[in-house]
Amino acid sequence: MTGATGFIGNRLVRELLNRQMQVHVLVRSENKLPADIREKATVFCGDITNQAAVDSAAKSCESVFHLAGFAGIWSKDKTIPYRTNVEGTKNILDAAVKHRVKKVVFTSSAATLPASEQGGLIDESSPLPDTYFTEYEQTKREAEQVCMDYCSKGVDTVIVNPTRVFGPGLLNKSNSVTILIKKYIGGNWRFIPGDGNQLGNYVFINDVVDGLICALKRGSPGEKYILGGTNVSYNELFNTIGEVWGKKYKLFHLSGTVMSAFATFELFCAENFGKPPLITPPWVKRYNQNRPVSSQKAIGELGYSVTPLPEGIEKTILWLISNERIYGKNIS
Repeated sequence: MTGATGFIGNRLVRELLNRQMQVHVLVRSENKLPADIREKATVFCGDITNQAAVDSAAKSCESVFHLAGFAGIWSKDKTIPYRTNVEGTKNILDAAVKHRVKKVVFTSSAATLPASEQGGLIDESSPLPDTYFTEYEQTKREAEQVCMDYCSKGVDTVIVNPTRVFGPGLLNKSNSVTILIKKYIGGNWRFIPGDGNQLGNYVFINDVVDGLICALKRGSPGEKYILGGTNVSYNELFNTIGEVWGKKYKLFHLSGTVMSAFATFELFCAENFGKPPLITPPWVKRYNQNRPVSSQKAIGELGYSVTPLPEGIEKTILWLISNERIYGKNIS
């Protein structure tokens, strides 16, 4: 598998090892893997953009989980998103052909799906956008097409599209919702984008990991499956966090104009001084869209299940208290 040092991948590799599976992991730096994973998995060092490294890791594997990718909002090197997300995926699939891998499960993103113009639910059959705001969305979509193309070459590829994932695990850019929860219960978050009524879908990490394994077992070649959770607005999300935590903080709405101005300044600093931006104008546009989705296809075909949002948030907060040293409130 690739992406074992990421938020989802780290949880997935642990689950696979707990199920006594033999796992090859391809990572750029072995030191980024926890000691217990290094002891149990077979580790290969290399980058997915290096075909030789991918070939070494794929040899003798029956199936591949491909989760590695570039998920940043900005890169000084403009070629990185394409090289990593598209060419890297092609390298994985070329290795799968060469080593006769039976099945590849590619973790894409719900970001490739269209926004909901009329507020209705988006599913796997919804027409895809003609254009995307960000390179992340665009290159993930192109990687999906690469997967579809390789089905004709005899590689059974299945695509999963997780939504906004949260829960216990690595606190990095892929786990930004958990970081937001941490900031809120610590009293360090005070803002809501726009009027707060924009809909998004939030999914608990355990559901995504289970969904990935179900996709390997039951996913149909050439099919996509949305691994989602609960559709709520920003207002409803923060209200739920506050109810679970037992304390609600006053939040201030940031207008689109203010957010765009801030993002423009952040991008200017990034392009001229190399400082990574907190957000960019294309991402502001994206966060102000409605993105409710349906996971009924995954539920019906994979046996996927959804953890209720309050339950997932409570488990996340309890984990934060025990692992991130946030004290002063007992919610057990």
